[in-house]
Amino acid sequence: SDTFLQRNKCLEKVHVVLGNKSCDLDSLISTLAYAYFLDKVSPPDVLCLPVLNIPRRDFSYFTETRFILEELNIPESFHIFRDEINLHQLNAEGKLSLTLVNSNMLTSEDKSLESAVVKVINPDEQCDGSLELQASSSSVVVKEILQEAPELITQQLAYLLRGSILFKCMSLEADRITEQQEKVLSVLEEKFPDLPPREEIISVLQETQLNPQGVSIEDAMLKDLKISDGEIKVAISTVYLTLEVRENRNNIVSKQPYCIQRWSFSNDFEPIFLHSVYLQCTLSSCP
Repeated sequence: SDTFLQRNKCLEKVHVVLGNKSCDLDSLISTLAYAYFLDKVSPPDVLCLPVLNIPRRDFSYFTETRFILEELNIPESFHIFRDEINLHQLNAEGKLSLTLVNSNMLTSEDKSLESAVVKVINPDEQCDGSLELQASSSSVVVKEILQEAPELITQQLAYLLRGSILFKCMSLEADRITEQQEKVLSVLEEKFPDLPPREEIISVLQETQLNPQGVSIEDAMLKDLKISDGEIKVAISTVYLTLEVRENRNNIVSKQPYCIQRWSFSNDFEPIFLHSVYLQCTLSSCP
């Protein structure tokens, strides 16, 4: 923002850690944690900032993220959102360094920022080739902090990162968690034995995901909306509902005009609605 730039004219460098556009829990926690790490190890003339890659108004959709931050009394006012900082101006002034989290590509409107990218935290590069066994950005961040400055891992940070990793893999069976994720979880649990049991965290996060408080169906659709970055736009959104809620929400299809208006889509398209049913289980109860 203009106010931010005016206050920081004397800074030589601003190192921004930028999450992905979906702003899922893994991306957000990784962004916060890595910016905290950089702030502790960078020279004093470098300002390290985590930037959430969504407008502030959209943060209310992210119930899992809000839950885990509220548990640790981290207020929303602490966060910097994409519509509150002008990265292009910082880059034009030669002040910007950029670390990308959970993505190795910038969107088309941010292509001019490529010259500022100094690091990419991309868990896809560390997976074993199976989409089901991808590492999380949070586990990659934990691994680097443990290697470079293990004293920076506080119980609060461990709670955030562990919750993020568990949320990433909570739909997998216990023996399907990646070796790296299990190793990271074990290190955090040994370092902080008072952390809540895994099953407890997973259960609460699942409940928060399936039964978000104060979030409408249209908000949930917007939260998960993914739009292709090309000449032909394809929008995909996934909404988790219990069967009980689904039976009481037969007007879901009628919500599509809200999304069309919100994202200025053309009316020249045909929406497709796919329904899947699955059983909810915890890591310990899955066969």
